[in-house]
Amino acid sequence: MKPILVFQTDFTRKECAVSAMYGVVKSVDRSLEIFDSTHEIPKFDVWSASYRLLQPISFWPEGTVFVSVVDPGVGTSRRACAARTANGYYIFTPDNGTLTHVKKYLGIREVREIDPKRNRLRGKHNEKVAVFEGRDVFAYCAAKFAAGLLSFEEIGPAYSTDDIVTLPIMESRVWDLHAEGISE
Repeated sequence: MKPILVFQTDFTRKECAVSAMYGVVKSVDRSLEIFDSTHEIPKFDVWSASYRLLQPISFWPEGTVFVSVVDPGVGTSRRACAARTANGYYIFTPDNGTLTHVKKYLGIREVREIDPKRNRLRGKHNEKVAVFEGRDVFAYCAAKFAAGLLSFEEIGPAYSTDDIVTLPIMESRVWDLHAEGISE
């Protein structure tokens, strides 16, 4: 049985970006199942994306492939990556802090930089669009992986999990009549 794909973005449903990503997945393999976590992450809010990615992950079957695209650095030199968690999930996302909560609370066993020369959608008139890595890199590469057309090792070179970009996490604390922490 092929893995399930679960998407989260900050794209909303007002435009066709989510539909375009699903079209890419179905063009790779029509039998792949796609589900939504959310497309209502606040625009470019990487911390919220990290927290929202952690919340549902352990309720999905082991081997589920998550695609998280909240990317204020799109088109820059930031890495595109695929991570394998300690408990057997896969995440395709920009390496921009989105993996913070998963790394801290679940653990990441391995991370690979997506090689755009080998794992980027081409030939769908997407060359005329300045940059849509959610569609052309993350959805495409995740679909190839879920379809069994690409091994984890073929995604690109491995790099140290210590080099994953993380954001600060303030642990909540309560004392007397005070509470301190980040409310989400």
